Amino acid sequence: MKDIEFEIKNNEFVKLLLESIGDGIFVLDTHGMIIAWNPAMEKITGYSADEIKGQPCKILNFNQCFDKDCPIDMKDCGILTYGKVEPTECLLSHKEGHALSVTKNARVIKNGQNKIIGIVEVVTDLTELKNARLKMEEATRRLGELNRLGGIIAKSQVMQNVFTFIKASAASDATILIQGETGTGKELVAGAIHSIGERRDKPLITINCSALSESLLESELFGHIKGAFTGAGQDRIGRFEQADGGTIFLDEIGEITPYIQVKLLRVLQQKEIERVGESRKRKIDIRIIAATNKDLKSRVDSGYFREDLYYRLKVFPIYLPPLRNRKEDIPLLVNHFVKTNNEKSAIKVKGIAKIALKAFMDYAWPGNIRELANAIEHAFVLCSNRQIDIADLPIEIREPDIISKSVVQEGDPISPLTREKLMDLLHDSQWNKAEVARRVRLSRASIWKYMKKWDIPLQP
Repeated sequence: MKDIEFEIKNNEFVKLLLESIGDGIFVLDTHGMIIAWNPAMEKITGYSADEIKGQPCKILNFNQCFDKDCPIDMKDCGILTYGKVEPTECLLSHKEGHALSVTKNARVIKNGQNKIIGIVEVVTDLTELKNARLKMEEATRRLGELNRLGGIIAKSQVMQNVFTFIKASAASDATILIQGETGTGKELVAGAIHSIGERRDKPLITINCSALSESLLESELFGHIKGAFTGAGQDRIGRFEQADGGTIFLDEIGEITPYIQVKLLRVLQQKEIERVGESRKRKIDIRIIAATNKDLKSRVDSGYFREDLYYRLKVFPIYLPPLRNRKEDIPLLVNHFVKTNNEKSAIKVKGIAKIALKAFMDYAWPGNIRELANAIEHAFVLCSNRQIDIADLPIEIREPDIISKSVVQEGDPISPLTREKLMDLLHDSQWNKAEVARRVRLSRASIWKYMKKWDIPLQP
């Protein structure tokens, strides 16, 4: 014992070494009493060298020494039996009483006769490292918030601008017009606006204006009274009343007829509705969010859409860019859709091959995010490995040049639409009228008219 104390006190090299090392180092005699204590240990524990020397190791109360608390008696300490403690994450007691997270390791010190004359222990403070981890986790969480809003996933600047508009919209009840191509996520934006606004605890009611005939849409929006028309066996409230206090989202607003346009204008101007077949006016308190994939201004100029309604709707316009203009978001979206499909599929895919991702980045995405989601789902069906490869992608993405030569070009005539062909298209597209319209290059209103003409139900 005296030999090691003497060496520490009188060996300048050893003293310099202890003082210069950044980790905490202390030395015990064979009875477990502290005989050396470097400046780093003073900083870590709060104990000065003068007050700690001669104290037992137990004063630090390490909670993990050989998988148990620090023993009171040195004879019970495993260090004398095993000769060392491998680096272990544990807690020690600070002078002020709180616990500190550290790693510690220890080794016995032997003399020339292989006799144990002491123990040296090294302590590394993990507080700063833990704080750094917490900061990194917080930064990751915040980054996730920046890249996500109401289910919208994006990091591109154009979409960050959209996020800004969405957040700004929460401060008012202004009517919002969301414009963007099919599949750009207009309904998600409407949901995000509602979720951060003052009306978030009230209903969000959605209706697709292109999916119903004029009379059905009128009844759906405004409700009706018993006997208002054939089949109206009882009073029924409409979507406007259902949304009272909350938000109504009118998707594909560009498809509504002039008659519905007039009725909607009255709602916007007077905040009241009349049920079909009733003259009583009913006050409603709603926020209206409308969306369209049409250029409403050009429809106004062409006389298809009322100018006064157009300006009433676009008090706060939001434009959603197509996916081809925000391609830096594609990897984020791909990861999201892979995760989504993994959750509902027996196939567990780890990711996507670089060549497949390049094909995604090179593709023009006429169907936007919806088409990307469908492409990932398609790949899951074909994927036989743990990674989506180029062969798993839809052919129009794998070989766009070949497909572009075989499809109908813009402006080319199409074959006449028959009832049988329309039924086939509806089945193929899961009754999505917008998708059918895109395939045959007609408006959704035209598809609805054909369905009405041939007595095809709106739903299967």
